Amino acid sequence: MTAHLARHWHMAEDGRVVCDLCPRLCALRDGQRGMCFVRMRQGDALVLDTYGRSSGFCIDPIEKKPLNHFYPGTPVLSFGTAGCNLACKFCQNHDISKSKDMDRSAEPAPPALIAAASACAGALSVAYTYNDPVIFLEYALDTADECRKRGLKNVGVTAGYISDCARAEFFGAMDAVNIDLKAFSEIFYRKLTGSELGPVLDSIAYAVNEADCWVELTTLIIPGENDSPEELTGMADWILANCGPDVPLHFTAFTPHYRLMDRPKTTLESLLAARDIAKGRGLRHVYVGNVNHVEAQSSYCHGCGARVIERDWHQLTGWALDDTGHCTACKTRFPGRFDGPPGDWGRKRQPVSLRIQLETDI
Repeated sequence: MTAHLARHWHMAEDGRVVCDLCPRLCALRDGQRGMCFVRMRQGDALVLDTYGRSSGFCIDPIEKKPLNHFYPGTPVLSFGTAGCNLACKFCQNHDISKSKDMDRSAEPAPPALIAAASACAGALSVAYTYNDPVIFLEYALDTADECRKRGLKNVGVTAGYISDCARAEFFGAMDAVNIDLKAFSEIFYRKLTGSELGPVLDSIAYAVNEADCWVELTTLIIPGENDSPEELTGMADWILANCGPDVPLHFTAFTPHYRLMDRPKTTLESLLAARDIAKGRGLRHVYVGNVNHVEAQSSYCHGCGARVIERDWHQLTGWALDDTGHCTACKTRFPGRFDGPPGDWGRKRQPVSLRIQLETDI
């Protein structure tokens, strides 16, 4: 597909086109690209040149996003494009997010086709992930609209680095988001991501308090960088004060990657210590990820303490909620989005070809 006219930009007095989508405010002359690689000036306009092309499709368990309180056990079709508006030195998808080679996103995937193939494949939702959907906003919004026409849910996996002017559009199109709170330190954000913490906190507060979508947070614990008790305490206190006690928080394990190969892997003990700190400050639903620990991956009723969802990796192995999401032991409402019994997708990861899926099922 051809380049698509972008939203959220203006012409500066010096003749440059300024992209207003994220806090970077890239100012571009004709032919120049923003730091994200995919938004570029073309003539006197800003365009998105990855519209309608994807870096690949796969059906995953919703718990892999990770979302533990959003229709547990159900399948989600995941896709992304190329590029990113952050510069994380530890990026696990750097071959996609840092790629200037648009051939990596060459599979034709117009919004209506994604929605149709997702429905045919039996997915409950579509996830905009792998790279940050903020940078392909127009493509994500059009796809989300097609998905809602078919009764599919929309899930955003994002770092939350988006400007005030675009937040309402993005979060308004999503039924759930997992926002990457990479640390609780401006130094970390500047040194290891090339961005700033403030806009991310603004996005989290907006998504939780003003948007009609379910929100969960993830922090990748990197030894020696964002794992001090003081920083974790500050993070938990901010979440409690600005989001309340029921927003789930996932602490996940780091593995040396990309440009951060000189750090050790995160230990299970470090993850459990971070979880203890967050729970001790008043957060009710704190999980660990990228490791297997049934107790710390499972969900508990804050009313009576019963284990209401048991997980073994991404597999549901126990369930004690009624069809409306109440604890069967004490009838306390468990926070999240629930509709009937849980799904049974399990741990499966199933690559999808859009056109083959449609030819098979239609």
